[in-house]
Amino acid sequence: MQSDTLSTPVRLPGPIQAVIRWFDSWHGIEGAPTFKPFSVDWVRVTPFLLLHLVCFAPIWVGWSPFAVWMAVGLFLVRMFAVTAFYHRYFSHKSFRTSRLMQFVMGVFGNTTVQRGPIWWASHHRWHHRYSDQQPDPHSPVQYGLFWSHMGWFLSRNNFAPRLELVKDLVAYPELRFLDRFDNLVPVLGGASMFGLGELLKHVAPGLHTSGLQLLVWSIISTVFLLHSAVTINSIAHVFGRRRYPTTDSSRNSFILSLLTFGEGWHNNHHFYQASVRQGHHWWQIDLSWYLLVMMSWLGLVWDLKPVPEHVLRTPRPR
Repeated sequence: MQSDTLSTPVRLPGPIQAVIRWFDSWHGIEGAPTFKPFSVDWVRVTPFLLLHLVCFAPIWVGWSPFAVWMAVGLFLVRMFAVTAFYHRYFSHKSFRTSRLMQFVMGVFGNTTVQRGPIWWASHHRWHHRYSDQQPDPHSPVQYGLFWSHMGWFLSRNNFAPRLELVKDLVAYPELRFLDRFDNLVPVLGGASMFGLGELLKHVAPGLHTSGLQLLVWSIISTVFLLHSAVTINSIAHVFGRRRYPTTDSSRNSFILSLLTFGEGWHNNHHFYQASVRQGHHWWQIDLSWYLLVMMSWLGLVWDLKPVPEHVLRTPRPR
């Protein structure tokens, strides 16, 4: 008789599984155990932490106007991808677009090393379901400012996407691919920056750049973008003004709205999540909203959901 132990799957040691997830982030997510609340997977997040050390590399690779402006351009384009598409489209479906545009902007969002659109949207929908309550993974009210800023996405418990909340996105195989192999696009993007820099070094030496220099400055752009975006999870729940009476601690911040293309009007958003527009009034600058309107003129997006009049008339909390 065949031993039952032969049919028992072999469970790999934790560190080996963590390394596998550098390449396949969906490895072992089915039936994943529950870890301690503040358990960080240090092996898995090592590449992410190393990106921060690269920010010191200009000491050796230097800088050039071209490299700096390239970093700024990457920040602007990708901040729009995160705020307009990862957030307002994938997470909240506040407008519609084509399957091709959905994929293209998913790729741009993926270059920011903020994981894939399925993971991002699933955790954001969970956040809104339990905002500033105990199940909210990045509530500064519950867990403090540092954990809400970046500790939560380094933890083992928040590594897997919550697939039950994003069945509409899981239906697309190309989005599943982006999410499962979420390091592939950033690696290819980095290789492209290096290749462009090496090409310019030979064909346009007057730009005074190189492959390593462009790669380093693109990583600096990525790290700055990440920390700018996650201020909405942390700072926007602690500092700012409350225009609407919500059950959480969400706040509006003019400064954060400039930095994050309109996401700083966070209290507005938590009060009425369905609208594509987060700056509810003309003086509330919302760059993502302006750009989406221009894209709608070109037919690239449509059915942009407005802010209802009854929302605008809601009395301020006392």
